[in-house]
Amino acid sequence: MNWLLPEYIADALPQEAACIERLRRKILDIFRGHGYELVMPPLLEYLDSLLTGSGSDLKLRTFKLVDQLSGRTLGVRADMTPQVARIDAHLLNRQGVARLCYCDSVLHTLPASQAASREPVQIGAELYGYSGLEADVEVIRLMASSLAAVGTPATRIDIGHVGVFRALVRAAGLDAETEEQILLLLQVKDVPGLAEACSSLPEFCRSALMRLPELYGGDDVLELAAQVLPALPEIVSALETMRRLRNALPELPLSFDFADLRGYHYHNGIVFAAYYPGFPSPIALGGRYDGVGKAFGRARPATGFSFDLREVARLAPKGEAAGAVLAPFSGGDVSLQSEINALRAAGEIVVELLPGESANEGPLCDRCLVRHSGDWIIQAINRN
Repeated sequence: MNWLLPEYIADALPQEAACIERLRRKILDIFRGHGYELVMPPLLEYLDSLLTGSGSDLKLRTFKLVDQLSGRTLGVRADMTPQVARIDAHLLNRQGVARLCYCDSVLHTLPASQAASREPVQIGAELYGYSGLEADVEVIRLMASSLAAVGTPATRIDIGHVGVFRALVRAAGLDAETEEQILLLLQVKDVPGLAEACSSLPEFCRSALMRLPELYGGDDVLELAAQVLPALPEIVSALETMRRLRNALPELPLSFDFADLRGYHYHNGIVFAAYYPGFPSPIALGGRYDGVGKAFGRARPATGFSFDLREVARLAPKGEAAGAVLAPFSGGDVSLQSEINALRAAGEIVVELLPGESANEGPLCDRCLVRHSGDWIIQAINRN
């Protein structure tokens, strides 16, 4: 059956495609209004470039193929963030702050969830060159305002900090294998499995790691964390950063989750996830990933976010479809063609009825252009 598509790959039919494109334009205009410049990285790159440094977490999600021109292995991008970091570090090479944004398809070897597509349309914004918390505040605000503008406001934004877990790992002297095991258990909040994996650790590390899945909720969680976690310098600094972020964003529905370690090998500071009612997975993800450009010749502070525009388009209010005007085939009729051109210039959709085409074949059309007393006028179409 030649018309079947691979699993978790789907066409976007007219209504969905129109919604995705409408949202894309709206969000990119919001980004532009905040000073973020659009970049368009290529679909393919040499694999070692796509997976360099912080991009190594993407290895299992990246499709690979051999370039017949060079014989080298290529990757189909699974995430545009490393590509944008390469552009900032190697191509733009600007001093000071750079604000960049992007929107295009990426491809995953496996879906991120049962409901996810393997071909998300990733849209996002990244801020480079500023290490202060003010940059994180800016991108979180931009994420929240973008989601609200398209009708999917975040009703909860979870804040975490990978520095807490990283400090506990170092204090416990964990090897890479044990660290990875405990990380996976924390991510799924498997408390019995976590207790077994931590049983041989020093008591202060074991008890702290066991408390991380419980440290979830509102502002009081930060004070509880300060009481139950060891006062390691990295943890004290992380808690202070989270408090400052809470104070800087009083208008947003922030909560805190100390076991949210998505992108642990990628991020190095604040991480955040936006949620929408009735949808189990985050609709937007982001965080700080300083130094990502080091492999490209220039380490830079960086923070940003992204989300799948296909997913957001499914959740966003659909609104009423724009109507269109059905016009007779203009042929050589100069006055008719002039009228059609004027309507299109004014923003109307005008469909010319081809010779022999039935008027009922124009599903978009709710009005028609007819000649009346020598003038062209628009009348409503009665479908009854």
